[in-house]
Amino acid sequence: MSVNELDTFPKLLIHNAEHRPNVDAMREKDLGIWQTWTWRQVYKEVEALAGGLKALGLQRGDRVAVIGDNRPQLYWSVAAVQAMGAIPVPLYQDSVGDEMQYVLHHAEVRFAVVENQEQVDKVLDIKSQVPSLETMVYDDPRGLRNYPEPFLHELTGVQEKGRAYARENSDFFAREAALGQGPDLSIIVYTSGTTGRPKGVMLSYDNLIETGKLAVKFDNITEKDETLAYLPMAWVGDHFITYGESLISGFCFNCPESPETVMTDLREIGPTYFFAPPRIWENLITNVMVRMENASRLKQIMFQHFMKVSRKVGVRLLEGKSVSLFERLHYALGNVLVYGPLRNVLGFSRIRLAYTAGEALGPDIFDFFRALGINLKQLYGQTECSVYLCLQKDNDVRPDTVGPPAEGVEVRLDENGEVLFRSPGVFMGYYKNEEATRETKTEDGWVHSGDAGMFTEDGHLRIIDRAKDVGRLNGGTLFSPKFVENKLKFHPHIKEAVAFGHQRDYVTAFINIDFEALSNWAERRNISFTGYMDLAGREEVYQLIREEVEAVNRDLSEDPEMASIQIHRFLILHKELDPDDGEITRTRKVRRRIIAERYEPLISALYGGDERVDVDVRVTYEDGSTGQLRSTLSISDASTYQQLSKAG
Repeated sequence: MSVNELDTFPKLLIHNAEHRPNVDAMREKDLGIWQTWTWRQVYKEVEALAGGLKALGLQRGDRVAVIGDNRPQLYWSVAAVQAMGAIPVPLYQDSVGDEMQYVLHHAEVRFAVVENQEQVDKVLDIKSQVPSLETMVYDDPRGLRNYPEPFLHELTGVQEKGRAYARENSDFFAREAALGQGPDLSIIVYTSGTTGRPKGVMLSYDNLIETGKLAVKFDNITEKDETLAYLPMAWVGDHFITYGESLISGFCFNCPESPETVMTDLREIGPTYFFAPPRIWENLITNVMVRMENASRLKQIMFQHFMKVSRKVGVRLLEGKSVSLFERLHYALGNVLVYGPLRNVLGFSRIRLAYTAGEALGPDIFDFFRALGINLKQLYGQTECSVYLCLQKDNDVRPDTVGPPAEGVEVRLDENGEVLFRSPGVFMGYYKNEEATRETKTEDGWVHSGDAGMFTEDGHLRIIDRAKDVGRLNGGTLFSPKFVENKLKFHPHIKEAVAFGHQRDYVTAFINIDFEALSNWAERRNISFTGYMDLAGREEVYQLIREEVEAVNRDLSEDPEMASIQIHRFLILHKELDPDDGEITRTRKVRRRIIAERYEPLISALYGGDERVDVDVRVTYEDGSTGQLRSTLSISDASTYQQLSKAG
């Protein structure tokens, strides 16, 4: 099979099994031990599963739900489904019943492949509302022995059926895979639904493979690279990198033992290639700051000193720029004493390439990791373009831009500053939603991104915010809530923030504390508390958060264009914003409209001069039950500062 004929993922799998049969393809940590599959072994597992699904009645064009954590068996399922001409539809494993029912029903799913009893139970609870669903396959049999439903099948049993099928039809896999073509529908990925119901984005093999090849070439990704598969399989970024780029380049990806062991497993593997949304980078920096708070005074002084050195020298060294011999030696000493050990603790001992995307990452956080010698870059894109539009070159990385348009991508701004694009990755359309497709995609192939942006003089794209979220204060100052929120989230005790200011006289904010970081802080000061709500309401915590808000204000005051968007008042929410309550998406994006409606009395109190406000909201617990959560929240004023000249 020639390279030009490798136009689907099943064909790429066959190619890898033939041309790199003994190269490691996947690993999974199970009971503390890493299990490895070569490309030849993966092919045999996928072939067996494909045959079993076909024996159960899977037909070309069927939609197949895939639900669970990152498991080799679920990635095999995606490949097996595609090889048989069916369409995988990955769902977020932490979806509640209503969310899951909507996607399964909308996609008219016939088969579901799930990880374990938890997912089986969730699907069974809503199966009566999904008439198209006929068959469910599960990987982990624990707790499922006595389930009587005849449509339930254990994955290993399905594979046994498949091996028997393969013995009778020796070339069925290659024959079925050969029927697939590049323009065919490869997968349906549902958006996070920040403004309403999720939309099913249809991506072809051409979309994903053409963009994947360009990305692999751009960053020189090879079979010698390794990555960690820990992000939701329902997110297009995981499908593109973990599944797509590994099939294109032949590298090995590693599945952690559980979501709770990701950081431990990251340190053990030490990937060369790592992708994380901003919340992960924010969590990492919080962990670093917490560790330093607990460190000895000598280590704190050493850390602070060498971080100053790294901010001055580290990025220049990373980008191959000139530094003096003294600076180089000073940084080398810091690498032995601070940077190297810190990279090891984070799991980045072998890191060659790291990306962030999905939301804007605060420039302070971005610069922190690059100063450590981590080649962290930003990419910009969305599901509708098969992940990326802009990529940053290794020697031209800036925290305030997302780089120039990538090879083969066209980007322009309309009269309102909205980013429009055309590329090989432009999606086929929204599944069963022609109206939304027409609203988003023009007849000549341009796609409305929904983002507001601007170009620098040398062609780098700068994303301001979601176009619908950019507003103005009453005084006329442009206001981007995400910019303010990112500034706040740089501080280790602030996990999430929601800023308000459009058509207001000044900016205010809701704050979610980082419970882990603040618990550590409180315990070291002998501050007792009973839980999240109690800790969030403590006066000592308000004083700490006030200091961090005012630090943001001082930083904003140094920029003439930002001095007017300093935060005047804030409150600390009594609960974390939660996807189960619809306040954020499964990818942790804030649903501003829902928050504005649900917490309108709190916003009114922020702007009404109140010192306290009562709140009573319905919450959803992990088991799906609901209840009322009542509290009285304090509202705090924050000092603002006159516009300052930034120190040079």
